This record gives sequence, structure tokens and C-alpha cells, in this order.
Amino acid sequence: MKTIFWGTPAVAVPFLELLAQKTQVVGVFTSPDRPAGRGYELASSAVKKAALQRHLPLFQPENLKDEKCRSLLEGLGPVDLAVAVAYGHILPRPLFAYPTHGTLNVHFSLLPKYRGAAPVQWALIRGDKETGVSLFSLDEGMDTGPLLRQAAEPVRPDDDVLSLRTRLIGRGVSLLDEVLAEGEKAFSALRPQSGPPTSAPQLKKEDGLIDWDRPATVIADQVRGMAEWPHAFTRSGDRSLKVLRAEVSSGPGDPSSTAGQVLGLAGELGILVQCRQSVLSVLSVQPEGRKPMDARSFWNGARLKKGDRFH
Repeated sequence: MKTIFWGTPAVAVPFLELLAQKTQVVGVFTSPDRPAGRGYELASSAVKKAALQRHLPLFQPENLKDEKCRSLLEGLGPVDLAVAVAYGHILPRPLFAYPTHGTLNVHFSLLPKYRGAAPVQWALIRGDKETGVSLFSLDEGMDTGPLLRQAAEPVRPDDDVLSLRTRLIGRGVSLLDEVLAEGEKAFSALRPQSGPPTSAPQLKKEDGLIDWDRPATVIADQVRGMAEWPHAFTRSGDRSLKVLRAEVSSGPGDPSSTAGQVLGLAGELGILVQCRQSVLSVLSVQPEGRKPMDARSFWNGARLKKGDRFH
């Protein structure tokens, strides 16, 4: 089977590696190198690095709608299948429809739930107990194409976006392996998506701001879902404070306290903060301009005391 791969970040690399093992990859498409870091030096994507290591044909088109890009694709000759994982750009129809069996996209949710750029994050933020991964055939909509495979994955109480996504990648690779093993007959199982769709838009920095006048469970889910970026954050005094890990406390709290008020330091349970009719245990933080630290270290360094308030 001759295949093409579209992908950019590290999450896409395991899928490229599977394709390289099981098929003849005739082209790897990834985003152009972009300035990054303090020196703004050009940085290559994780997919580019993986493709070069395997000596796979690599392409980094600037404009997917340019006729040159379509000609480049056609120059690869007949292709059976393309696979796209977090490429980062919308593929026009002439590109995704070029292979005989179209282009399979790997999406980290049980479609049609969480269509969009941040499905893993929103599953955690909204407190879902289950999510999954979907393989579907690209069409011109946003994650609307017919489904080929799906697999459910439970969301564990201690999951954050990094741990959950890691398991979903493994699930997705297994699904793709099944499809490649079945060959052409696998594509006869394509079916329309069914059920009410929900969206998972790209996160914005302001989404991370903690509203302490919400239940502790909601804030704990926010912390888990934003553990990669932008991180849940609050203010301590006049400085920003990222909350890196937190969990709901079993304590009843103090009905006379206001939202965001510090109730004390409870040993290994962290800094106890009053929320709406509940208490959050803040376990680790990162003060503005500092490295991550545990709650006790921050308590001592910031000289927090009972009655102080996050806002």
C-alpha cells in the first residue's frame, strides 16, 4: 500500500512510524519551519525530524491552495491512502481526495463530540468520565466526515491532558494498525457520524483564569485540562500564579470565608482554598518568573497565612 502522511507535532510521530513500518510512504507533508525560542531561530517540526531520520520524502508547502502543491502531490503517482494527524492546516478537497481511499484523520474524541482543535482539553475541563479516539474520512467540514473506527477510553481521576492524550495516541495507533491490516475491505465500513455534535475550540489564555466562586470540582477539572497550556492561573498579591496540580478536598470548608480565601496549609494536602460550598487543595504551583514548586514551598516563600486571598 502506498501512503501519504500529513502531520506536524510530536503527537503525530507514532502514526508516521506505523505507516513507515506497514506501508510504502511516498510523501510526508509537514508545516514549514518557523522561528521559535528566544533567538527566533528556525525550528523543524517533530514530524520533519522523524521523516528525515527514516529518509522519507519530505515536503513543506507554504500554500496548500497553490496549484504547485497539487502538482507536487500528483507527481507522487497513484496513492492508496493518506493519513492526517494534527497537521495544523485545513486540507483543500483536491488534496484530501487525491488518494484512492481518501484521507483518514485521527481525532482524539468520540466524534461527533468535541469537534475542533482541543478535544482532549475540553473533555477534561467538562469533567467527562469517558472519551476516545476516532478515525474518520476527511471531507470539507470541521471533523464531520464519515467514521471508520472508534475506541472509547476512560478518563481517570488523576488524568491531565498529557497523560490522557498519551493513552489516546496508543489507542489511535492500534486502530490505524487494524485498518492497515484489513486493507481495502476496511473502507467498506465507513458510516456517517450520529448524535449531537459538540465543539472543542482552541483554548485562549484567558480560559485559564480561575473563578474561585465556582465549585472545587469544576476548578480541579480546569487545572487538569489546561495542564499543557495555558495553565489554570490566579493572582497572589500583585503577581500571577499558575496552579499546576490540584484536587478537591474532603473538608467542609468555612461557610464564613469568601471565594478564593486561603484556609490554611494542610500538610501533604497542600494549600486549602475556599470555593463555592467546597474546598480545593492546591498541590503545586508556579509563581510568575519562577520554577514550579510544591504548595508548602510556595506557602513558606510567599509567607502566606490563613485569611489571605487568591483573586
